[in-house]
Amino acid sequence: MPSSSAALPAEATAAPGGNRIRNIIGGSAGNLVEWYDWYVYAAFALYFAPVFFPEGDRTAQLLNTAAIFAVGFVMRPIGAWVMGIYADSRGRKAGLSLSVTLMCLGSLLIAVTPTYAAIGAAAPIILVIARMMQGLSVGGEYGASATYLSEMAGRKRRGFYSSFQYVTLISGQLIALAVLLVLQFTMSEADLEAWGWRIPFAIGAVLAVVVFYIRRRLAETDSFTNAKASDAPRSSGLNLFRDHPREAFLVMALTAGGTLAFYAYTTFMQKFLVNTSGFSRETASQIMTLALFLFMCLQPLSGALSDRVGRKPVMVTFGIFGLVLTVPIFTALETVREPVAAFALVFGALVIVTGYTSINAVVKAELFPAHIRALGVALPYALANTLFGGTAEYVAFQLKDWGIERAFYWYVAGMIGLSLIVYLGMRDTKHHSRILED
Repeated sequence: MPSSSAALPAEATAAPGGNRIRNIIGGSAGNLVEWYDWYVYAAFALYFAPVFFPEGDRTAQLLNTAAIFAVGFVMRPIGAWVMGIYADSRGRKAGLSLSVTLMCLGSLLIAVTPTYAAIGAAAPIILVIARMMQGLSVGGEYGASATYLSEMAGRKRRGFYSSFQYVTLISGQLIALAVLLVLQFTMSEADLEAWGWRIPFAIGAVLAVVVFYIRRRLAETDSFTNAKASDAPRSSGLNLFRDHPREAFLVMALTAGGTLAFYAYTTFMQKFLVNTSGFSRETASQIMTLALFLFMCLQPLSGALSDRVGRKPVMVTFGIFGLVLTVPIFTALETVREPVAAFALVFGALVIVTGYTSINAVVKAELFPAHIRALGVALPYALANTLFGGTAEYVAFQLKDWGIERAFYWYVAGMIGLSLIVYLGMRDTKHHSRILED
């Protein structure tokens, strides 16, 4: 690996300050809409679950919707593989445009799908197809956007600028919750369950069309341009695991605990507050909206901190506190009855996971050379994300259904502990960055 003294050539190819900021904002705006569309499914599952799965109690209905949520994750490695190669061969901008197109189509399909009462088993089948399309989209989005933001950022502030991937990711989730709050305030529960849940999916489809045109006007990164001009090997899954096996498996290992914690503390937490803590759906949405807003604000601060102290200390901090405090936080939330106390516990969990979310994208991008970077970031991440993040809700509800809900808390803590071992053993990518070679 090169030393940090190799930074000068990289800085010479970095985008000028004004153009860099414009392109980062443009890329981030697209990422926001992508993740809004993805999280709307989780945010409104409490309302549309009976529409597609009318039989069974609430936990059974949520279990079915969580299973389809997991199906979307199964498609993410395929999307990461196909569109990672596409972004490495055709450009980061092209990859970003393709991913948002697929997301638009998936959201539109969910918005117009008839109910189970109208078309029977075809309704959940169409829902599965739509989530598969969205899974393909998000699988490619992560690698393309992480690579684009990392390559557009200058060396000294790469952690700060790259953190905006999760700022926009969380913003998408936050806006999905905000739409939920507005609809809860303006519509009756009966209308929301009957047809109001379709509105946010229609909004997402329209916004995706707008973002498509924004992304088509982004500048391409110099890293990609330089790689295309060289005689570097082409991007492929074979070349990734043959030429960069250590880096690929490192991405999977450092992702496992972080992605599980993220989904446990965010998408699953809203349902946990309703299904286990006993809060109303409206109160749970309000708690999560405020907690996620503050969580979003922490990302650039943590990213900037990594530019000063390094990536490794930030990730190790997440690993230690996540290992020690996850079980006590979930256990306390079982019996909490005051919304303020619940908010404090949820926000505490999100502060902990910030050590992973704020910098995981740049850490992965810094591991790979430009000619295979989008695929190297996307595919190993998507594999780990599918195994651990995508199944988080399903595992949690299944364990609850079996009467051993607390086993999920230990599962999350244990996976964070395994990732902590990886963090402790890896080199700090801030000082050993492959982006410095571009």
